[in-house]
Formats: sequence, C-alpha cells, structure tokens
Amino acid sequence: MSKNDLDYMPGFGNDFETEALPGALPQGQNSPQKCAYGLYAEQLSGSPFTAPRGTNERSWLYRIRPSVRHTKRFKPFQLPLWKTAPQKLDAELPIGQLRWDPVPIPEEKTDFLHGVKTITTAGDVYTQVGMASHVYAFNASMEDDHFFNADAELLLVPEVGSLHIFTEMGKFDVAPGEIVVIPRGMVFKVSVEGPSRGYMCENYGAKFTLPDRGPIGANCLANPRDFKTPVAAFEQKDTPCRVIVKWCGNFYETEIPHSPLDVVAWHGNYTPYKYDLATYSPVGSILFDHPDPSIFTVLTAPSGEEGTANIDFVIFPPRWLVAEHTFRPPWYHRNIMSEFMGLIQGQYDAKEEGFVPGGMSLHNMMLPHGPDSGGFYKASNADLKPQKLDNTMAFMFETRFPQLLTDYAAKLETQQDNYIDCWEDLKSHFDGTPEGKWD
Repeated sequence: MSKNDLDYMPGFGNDFETEALPGALPQGQNSPQKCAYGLYAEQLSGSPFTAPRGTNERSWLYRIRPSVRHTKRFKPFQLPLWKTAPQKLDAELPIGQLRWDPVPIPEEKTDFLHGVKTITTAGDVYTQVGMASHVYAFNASMEDDHFFNADAELLLVPEVGSLHIFTEMGKFDVAPGEIVVIPRGMVFKVSVEGPSRGYMCENYGAKFTLPDRGPIGANCLANPRDFKTPVAAFEQKDTPCRVIVKWCGNFYETEIPHSPLDVVAWHGNYTPYKYDLATYSPVGSILFDHPDPSIFTVLTAPSGEEGTANIDFVIFPPRWLVAEHTFRPPWYHRNIMSEFMGLIQGQYDAKEEGFVPGGMSLHNMMLPHGPDSGGFYKASNADLKPQKLDNTMAFMFETRFPQLLTDYAAKLETQQDNYIDCWEDLKSHFDGTPEGKWD
C-alpha cells in the first residue's frame, strides 16, 4: 500500500503511508504493544512536538531494529572540504563577481561524501539560520556507508549522472533535470553507475516549502501534485555497516552490525521528496518589462522576516519571451540577496559566453551584475518577435545572508580570472540626445 504523490507539500499537515510487507503498518494507533513482524516503532520528528498543526512534521517508522542500536561510540570522521557556517574567513580573494568552470570529476575512486566540496557558507549553524552551497563530483557508490545530516536538510541538483538514493523511507532515482530534498536527520546512501556531478544546497534554517502564489492564484509555478515521496523499501543486511553523522559542523562515525535502512513501513509527513523541474509552469510578462526573478521560485525556506527568505531555490527553465519594447534578459541590478548560480543544461540567456553546464557563479549582496556585453547588445538590437528559450535550465541558491567563500573555492583552478572582462565592452551611448549614440 502506498500513496506516492504529494497532495500537499510536506509540513502542511498531510499524512502519507506506505508498507513493503502487507499488514506491517499499524491501523488506528502508532505504537502498539507488539508491532507486526516483530518490528520496532520509532518516531522521527522534524519539528518541535508543539508546533502548530500546519507546520508539525513527524513520521512513524516501523523497522527491524531501532536506530539507537550501534556497537561503538561515535568517533571523529574527516571530510575537510565540507565546511559549515560560521567559518573563519581564510580565503584571501577580495570581494567581487566570481565565476567558475565545472569542477573535474575525480579519476580515483570517490564516493558521494568525499566528493562534496563547499563553495560558500552563510549564516550560523548553531542558531539554525543560513545555508551552504556545495558542488559534488564522484564516481563510486556508498556500499556499507550511510549518512545523516543533523545540521540541515539537503537539496541535491544533479548535472551529470543519475543518483540512486536509498533513504530510510524508500528509494529514489534522481536524474539531471530533477531535484531531491532529504530532511534533516534522515539516514541515506547514494549509489551511482558512473561519473556524477552536481550541486547541493545545505539548508540550516526553516524547511523548504512552496512559495505563496499571491495574485497568481491557485495554479502555475510548482504544483504540489508533482512532488513525489518514496514507497517503503528495506534492506535486511546483517553485516557490518557504518553510519556517518554531520553535527554542528563536525563529522562523526559509528559502526553497527546491520543496515540502518531497515524500515518496513512508515506513515507521516516528514519525508524526502523529489521533483521534476520540467513540470514547473512558469509565468511571465505578456506585454512589457522583465519581471523580478522571484516569479521563478520553486521552493523557499522562510526566515523570521516576512517576504525575506533564508533561501530561495529559483530556476530559469525553457519559456517563451513575448514582451514588447523590452530588454528581455535580466536587467543590471544590485540586490540585498546573495546569489549562487549554476547551469544544468544549455545556455543562460544573459551570458553569451563562459557560463557552461556544471559551471557556477557568485554574486554577493549589493555587488552589481547582469548581462555580459554580448548579451546586452544582442538583446538591445533583437527583432522582438515571440522567442522560445529552449534547451536551458539554470538555477540559483539565493539567500538573505552574505555567502562567504571557502578557501577551496578561492583557490579552485577552474575559477575564471577574467570574468569581469565580460562587461568591459559596455560603453557609453550618452550624447545628450534622446536617441542616444548607438553604433
């Protein structure tokens, strides 16, 4: 039995239920004196017990062994290139607009955890605000290793290679063009069939949810029905395994004599989910002017200030451009938000050269940015017929906090030292006449 489609986003009070064996899920109560199949009942809470009904998140797991059972004390585990805010500012690179080519995929055997490299951090993990932007590049599966993040929920954005993710709640296959969100504290492992690369947002703050649509109304943007939760699946493996934990920026490991992915049934609303970005229904200008990029928000993690996000996850998908007498690409701007941007496929319309799939850019708060000179002149002189932007998918991890660069990112060989040259040919067209001097 399973309910695999989200009628509402997690955290809105809806309950899902799924079982891998018939009758494994209790009916009418959560913790019977003896569970079917000799299972243990365990609750995983993603919110305080007394949170309002609409934001109260918990799931009941019915598993072969409780997660408290492990054979050795936790000991430190080293992942030196996965950083956490607040971090010491050891990067010597001055502030500025930054862009990188794709990070190389390692040739040596590397699993997901060792393939994560932090580019920026923001906020403070101890007070549960802010985020970190990472890239990942790896080529090997986690066989007997498992991981959970006590600091944050994780948003993964594949760019090369599909991810096979086995969580306590079930399995996902996540291809480029899809995303997956794994809640804080949930155990999982990642398998691959070859080289894989992508991006990851680590959200220390309030959980991701759908943005309010406001005047847009009941439809468009990301629709709840397109978010998918997993069907229960379990691994009955009685051989030594390892659990690795991230907790307050540090990593620890412990050994257990069995697989921790042994949940036979579950019900609740604290669950991982995936989403196909191709199902996003964009809205835009149908007469004039380029709207704010916030109209492309897929998910938002709110802060304590209404309308100011801890994180917005924004995409720039295929879409029609039809605005009249309008500069259609994004305009030049300075912004209170800090923008980490990546490209999953194709070309980004505001950057004619240099921004390629797997690449990334960083435009921190109040630092000016916008179309390169080639994009500006092309858009300024284009015949404004309806135009379809196709074969493109860019995204932003956007936050209210400054995104501080890691030493790894500052010294990364793929950094484009000449990035700011892309605006060098933007010259003055002012000559005192309304028409200006265009040549």
